[in-house]
Amino acid sequence: MAVNLVNVENVSKVYGTRALLDGVSLGVSEGDRIGVVGRNGDGKTTLIRMLAKLEEADTGRITHSGGLRIGVLTQHDSLDPAATVRHEVIGDMADHEWAGNAKVRDVLTGLFGGLDLPGFPKGLDTVIGPLSGGERRRIALAKLLIEEQDLLVLDEPTNHLDVEGIAWLARHLQDRRSALVCVTHDRWFLDQVCTRMWDVQRGDVYEYEGGYSDYVFARAERERIAATEEAKRQNLIRKELAWLRRGAPARTSKPRFRVEAANELIADVPPPRDSSELMKFASSRLGKTVFDLEDVTVQAGPKVLLKHVTWQLGPGDRIGLVGVNGAGKTSLLRAMAAAARSEGEEQPADGRVVVGRTVKLAYLSQEVAELNPNTRVLEAVQQVRERVDLGKGREMTAGQLCETFGFGKEKQWTPVGDLSGGERRRLQLLRLLMDEPNVLFLDEPTNDLDIETLTQLEDVLDGWPGSMIVISHDRFFVERTTDRVFALLGDGALRMLPRGIDEYLERRRRMEEAVAAQTAAAAPRPAAAEKSAADQRAAKKELQKIERQLDKISEKESKLHAQIADNATDFAKVADLDAQLRDLAGERDELELRWLELAEDA
Repeated sequence: MAVNLVNVENVSKVYGTRALLDGVSLGVSEGDRIGVVGRNGDGKTTLIRMLAKLEEADTGRITHSGGLRIGVLTQHDSLDPAATVRHEVIGDMADHEWAGNAKVRDVLTGLFGGLDLPGFPKGLDTVIGPLSGGERRRIALAKLLIEEQDLLVLDEPTNHLDVEGIAWLARHLQDRRSALVCVTHDRWFLDQVCTRMWDVQRGDVYEYEGGYSDYVFARAERERIAATEEAKRQNLIRKELAWLRRGAPARTSKPRFRVEAANELIADVPPPRDSSELMKFASSRLGKTVFDLEDVTVQAGPKVLLKHVTWQLGPGDRIGLVGVNGAGKTSLLRAMAAAARSEGEEQPADGRVVVGRTVKLAYLSQEVAELNPNTRVLEAVQQVRERVDLGKGREMTAGQLCETFGFGKEKQWTPVGDLSGGERRRLQLLRLLMDEPNVLFLDEPTNDLDIETLTQLEDVLDGWPGSMIVISHDRFFVERTTDRVFALLGDGALRMLPRGIDEYLERRRRMEEAVAAQTAAAAPRPAAAEKSAADQRAAKKELQKIERQLDKISEKESKLHAQIADNATDFAKVADLDAQLRDLAGERDELELRWLELAEDA
């Protein structure tokens, strides 16, 4: 029988006149992996802070088991700015001691990309003070994960991690024995790590078995039973449920509810979006040309990020863009946006960006645009437009769209200066959509947004007729809102990934293995193990041949991508071209494996 670690008995917490938690009773046992969800401001962080005894309850009691070892990651670290990374993370362990510890090596490699901390000016001896908030957060997380605990309490652990970092953290937490309570808006992460969910709503906490997908199913079933009118049945939770059942059945873990009831619930719910209809509408609004990149090279200062890229963003294309940090995702969007703003006058370092004459671009950057702090929320939206056409006959007033994004009638009269970071992000999105763009560039749109707001945003984008590029580390959001995924792998090229983010992670692993193989090949070997000069020459010759073949495959892939863009409305043709791309991907995989084998002999 599992040992009880934490008991929460009849706990209440009030801020001002609002009861965040009202008579809540919960428990955390050995082996529990609990995800905490709910709207911003409903008390998620307050709940886990009280759970960790960092904050007192107004009434009720919270008890820990004797000798409980608890580790907490809060949204604000307590690192010493004068200390080095080594001092905070490794402590007083000698080099041979921590370097020989598999757990320490795994954490440093997973969170920082290597034992020498590439990206930090002096590696482990870098002073913490001048570092960014994201770098400090990774240091705090590394320090926590290296220690041993019975219970981990994590508040937004995926913030400032890229796709690979999030995938590594999920694997790491799956392998740990410690119990876990985690607040995060990353739905893919919740599905991978959690086996129970706590939904914080209006002072109460509802418990569900399973990960995020199971929670969506179970919550929809509970609401179906409780609903008294048909309109209740049409809310957004069913739309996301329909997508989970039809679009990504492999996501669900081991559901603890009746699947038959869930299928009945979505029997008459249409797919989240009609792609062919949106494509036709987008073509009528945008024409044939949206963005054409011709032999483009993108630089950041002296550093070349992308080399000789030829690519098209066509009408109605919904593209997810992933890649390693620093590979040039944001720089690519900025170069395209600069060409659009200047009507083609401002061009990248080399090559040309052709912009369609009818393009009306909206660019959501990672920085939150500053507004007059005394302006009311509704006024800030009405300054852009009074009404907006969201496509497919959906027209909304500024006030209605505000409500859709969680700004109720009272909140609409709140001064912008009183909004939280997440609320300002929502307002920034609102103002962009009110301007009725036909091309959207979204750079990390999920930052600071809760799950309910993300669901609302996804619903708006489902019917939005235009072209879109999304950069996000939120894997669920990318897969939910886009149709194709392209990757920047740090080698100056832009590649389409038919299998999406799974394929991206596989390619990154193979690249790392190739680098490791090259490093091993470069190391001196004992004379007895050395290959003959003739064998080495043969291996080098075949390596060069494979590299030429890989270059030809890249050229073929680029041509196929261009053909797909040219024939975007001919779905039979696109399907045939996509099949050719898949064949090329298989051929590439075989050649890369052979390259790895030969690298040891050359």
